[in-house]
Amino acid sequence: MKSHIAILFSPAAVRALAVPGALLLCVVAGARWNWIAQFPDDWTLPVAAGINLILNWIIPNVLPLTSTVSQALGTVLAALVATLQFLPWPAVALTVMLIGFKAGGLRLLVLCLCAVSYIVLAGFWRQSMATLSLVILAVPISVLGGFLLGLSAFLLPRVRRPVEVLFDFMQTFPAFAYLIPLLLLFGFGPIAGLVATAIYAIPPMARCILSGLTQVPRELVEVGEMTGCTPLQRLLWVELPSAKPMMMVGINQTTMAALSMVITASIIGGFDDIGWAVLSGLRQADLGKSLLSGLVIVLISIITDRITSGIFAGQRARNDWRVHLGRASVLIAAAAIVGLGALSRWVVPDLVQGLNETRGVIDLSVVNSAVLGFVARYSDKLDAIKSGILYYLVLPLRLGLSGAVLPTTWGFAMTPPVSAFYAAVALLLAIRQWAKGKPGAAAGTLSLAILLYIGLVGFPWPAAILLVMWCAWRVSGPKFAFFTSASLAFVLLSGLWIPFVKSLYLVGVSVTLCALVGGLLGMLAAHNNWLSAGLRPINDALQTMPQFVFLIPALMFFKVGEFAGLIAISLYAIVPAIRYTEAGLRAVPATILETARQLGCTPVQSNLLVQVPLARPALLLGLNQTVMAAITMLPIAATVGTAELGQQIYISLGKADAGLGITAGIVFCLTAINLDRMLRAAAERLRNA
Repeated sequence: MKSHIAILFSPAAVRALAVPGALLLCVVAGARWNWIAQFPDDWTLPVAAGINLILNWIIPNVLPLTSTVSQALGTVLAALVATLQFLPWPAVALTVMLIGFKAGGLRLLVLCLCAVSYIVLAGFWRQSMATLSLVILAVPISVLGGFLLGLSAFLLPRVRRPVEVLFDFMQTFPAFAYLIPLLLLFGFGPIAGLVATAIYAIPPMARCILSGLTQVPRELVEVGEMTGCTPLQRLLWVELPSAKPMMMVGINQTTMAALSMVITASIIGGFDDIGWAVLSGLRQADLGKSLLSGLVIVLISIITDRITSGIFAGQRARNDWRVHLGRASVLIAAAAIVGLGALSRWVVPDLVQGLNETRGVIDLSVVNSAVLGFVARYSDKLDAIKSGILYYLVLPLRLGLSGAVLPTTWGFAMTPPVSAFYAAVALLLAIRQWAKGKPGAAAGTLSLAILLYIGLVGFPWPAAILLVMWCAWRVSGPKFAFFTSASLAFVLLSGLWIPFVKSLYLVGVSVTLCALVGGLLGMLAAHNNWLSAGLRPINDALQTMPQFVFLIPALMFFKVGEFAGLIAISLYAIVPAIRYTEAGLRAVPATILETARQLGCTPVQSNLLVQVPLARPALLLGLNQTVMAAITMLPIAATVGTAELGQQIYISLGKADAGLGITAGIVFCLTAINLDRMLRAAAERLRNA
């Protein structure tokens, strides 16, 4: 008994419960002193102006170099586009089908046939060849850059940590923010988009190279040393061959990253490709054109992913004479088809020109009419969904229960008696956790209750910093707590606190929707193989879709506005919630489930009381990936009316204000890195518990 009381009133427990007390004190003080409620503008620093000053000195000095690079890349890109558009589409289609057959057999050949048929019938063949040209040129640059970065991090252990931090920033830095300085360096045109695509796709290759080299078995390295290999020979003959599978994965992921960037890059590209077709359709409110052209990108991404994965898997499985013979036969057949196609340019030029200039047989007006008819028919249901999410999820997080709970929506208001009841419930829950010897959980419950009552936008900035520091300290120690506090200090001093908070509540709402819908789907798929098989191609399609494509259904059903952006974010981020939930639940040993059934648990009890608790580490990792995906999608959602950090980047792009865009991009990176490390640390603690 004495030991239990000692735990309850230990210094750690007292410190934990001091946190909600300090938060409440900040809230009360903020009502009296405005500088606590809102960070004063006079305290901010001209971070964006300083970045612009540095860039104004750097850019004129490097413009001669970038102009030379731009001319060289422009010549190669123009030649590649002309070559692919010169070849008649049947020749290119047959080549792709042959390669698909070699990589994945008859099923992939049929998939390639369907994809090519759709692209031709939709009338986007020339634009597809332009997009493919950009990817073909960008991917080797990304692969080479990623290989050199990953190899440098492996060979130089002292720079490994800084390079990994660089990878984190490159992967979390918003794609829009890449475009602004590149626009100043390379000007408006496809080359700026090409360079942006190449830079964006470097981290996957670099990470795979570093991971593959660090995972080489120590025994192989020792064998190489015992045979007298020099460090260079050991690298070339032992380590790199052993890391080849991860290198192939890196090439695949780099290609997919480049494809996902082409629409974003087309904003500054002015290039007649698929990305420009999607963007022009969105700007003209031509949802039919946007939808059809967006599906082209999806199909190209799926085919590319399947072909590269199949080829690399085949190389790992069988690297003998039959593989080389099959590869040679495909290449010879493809070369023959392309050669005959090129020859037909002079034999039957009119026929070939007609084939390549097909305008498609799908009537866009019919597609638009069907979409508008569907929206008109179900407008009341769509409005009900929109109102429910806004009134019961978005506004409570943004304004807090004190500002969002109204008689017109909830049926009651947060009057003093209702607020007192709310406080009593939160206090009782905290006391119960305190009595169980969990003072940290009790402090977290009270802190969350205060945050939900006040709302993210109105929460005082000192209270926000204190709460985040405490959470970071609990999951990962004082160093991480210092890093998070420094990150929040940068946000405050840069003057982007309010957009940052609005980004947090958008991420919070979208992640909540993904957890509810995706978690339910993943849970059902874990117990139903038919549903799991049906969800797999849907998840594949969602993961290969470029981010801009998710705006199309959101705009179709909910028009321009913050809610459309919220739906687009949720659609993009739902796949990790589904997949990690299903994988985590399926990983629970069958013997444990059998024991639960023998003890009399119903299927629902077995799922909620046994599987879900055991799968918590996997579920938390899924939550981490969902959060990362939601943050990545924020700048794209800004194009349809969200008012957060993404909107700041979008504004800076329109004004060519590189300082503001880079500052907002750094805030994005810091937010993503902090949330990622916090959730990963929490998952690791659960795994070790």
